[in-house]
Formats: sequence, C-alpha cells, structure tokens
Amino acid sequence: MDSSRIEGTAQDLGGKVKDAIGGLTGDTSLQAEGKADQGVGQLKNFGGQAIDFAKKQPLAAAGMTVLLGFLLGRGSKR
Repeated sequence: MDSSRIEGTAQDLGGKVKDAIGGLTGDTSLQAEGKADQGVGQLKNFGGQAIDFAKKQPLAAAGMTVLLGFLLGRGSKR
C-alpha cells in the first residue's frame, strides 16, 4: 500500500473530526478547514490508489495514460 493512501485516509479522518467539532461549536472556520482537509485527504488517497494500480498493472496504467492524453488533446482543440 502506498504511503499516500495512509496519509490521505488520516487527513480525511482528521478533517471529519474538525468538521464535526466546528459544527458542534458553531465555528464555521473550523468546519471549512475540516472540509478542505477531507478533500485533500481524499485526493491523496486516490493518488495512492493510482500508484498502487500502476505498480500492479503497469501496461494497463500506461494504456490508460495514453488514452487520457489522447482524449484531453482532442478536447483542447475544440
């Protein structure tokens, strides 16, 4: 398991705690910080999942990368 997945899960959980505490105390700033932490944590977790997939299935990951590049290239010409 990639360390990004562990860090992301921990940051997401910490963000949920901040969000809940902010909601209970009425601290909207803490709530917003918690929601931001959750988003960053989820992105880190997703990135870690992509790294794990690429390590287990390198050819599939390379093919998906080429396809994504092709689709993004076609979309930017319109």
